[in-house]
Amino acid sequence: MRRTTIAALCLAAVATTALTACGTDTKDDKAGSSGKSTAGSATPSPSKKAAFADLSGQEIVDRAVKATRAATSLTLKGDVPDDGGGTISLDMALDREGRCAGTMGMNGEGTVELIANSDLVYMKYDEEFLRAQSKGQPKAETDGVVDMLADRWVKMSATSKDAKDMAGFCDLDAVLKDFDDIRSAARKGKETRVDGTPAFSLSESEGKDRYTLYVATEGKPYLLKVENTSGKKGETITFTDYDKPVPAKAPADKDVVDIDKLG
Repeated sequence: MRRTTIAALCLAAVATTALTACGTDTKDDKAGSSGKSTAGSATPSPSKKAAFADLSGQEIVDRAVKATRAATSLTLKGDVPDDGGGTISLDMALDREGRCAGTMGMNGEGTVELIANSDLVYMKYDEEFLRAQSKGQPKAETDGVVDMLADRWVKMSATSKDAKDMAGFCDLDAVLKDFDDIRSAARKGKETRVDGTPAFSLSESEGKDRYTLYVATEGKPYLLKVENTSGKKGETITFTDYDKPVPAKAPADKDVVDIDKLG
């Protein structure tokens, strides 16, 4: 099961990279239009006075980074590329206490459910995921793993080696650590909405990549979404459920395989 742990760690690294790559452009900050959004959920919202009218793009990003970095919890959702050319999908709530709950997957080949708290880590793999992660292994061995683990919760102590490897992903503070050194040259865009929430768009570049950022204009200026609009297939990460409790309770199902006892 080592590869599933590595996959989870890869998720954390990719998510963090996708969210912080926007901060390294060195061009001068000038007000302007970021162009049309590729996100179907972002639609124009008229206003008497433009949000953040008196702020530069850099100042808006600074406020968004500060607010997001201070959040006690949030949910990350989207599809992002990994270093191997594949795609990692995630829908995960996490907080600063090491709790997380949600799902993840790689290349559209099955999913893993994950629940973690200060005591235990629970995971449930579907058959498609197990077989995809076992490519190249003897069929009999793969069949045995599928027969034992598919669609069943497994658990391990939060202090076990594999669980500790997961800690970097489940800890919001670790995931957002790179937000501490953001240097933005974002261009101002326009008022819009992200899933019904009033927002303001900004654009930023990193080499060949082009990003659009969306920042909440009501309440705290949380980061709502980051899009990479440069590829043929759009990549998006959304940020929702700020400061809400993470549902990291143990599964109700009592048929749980204790990995620690299996050795």
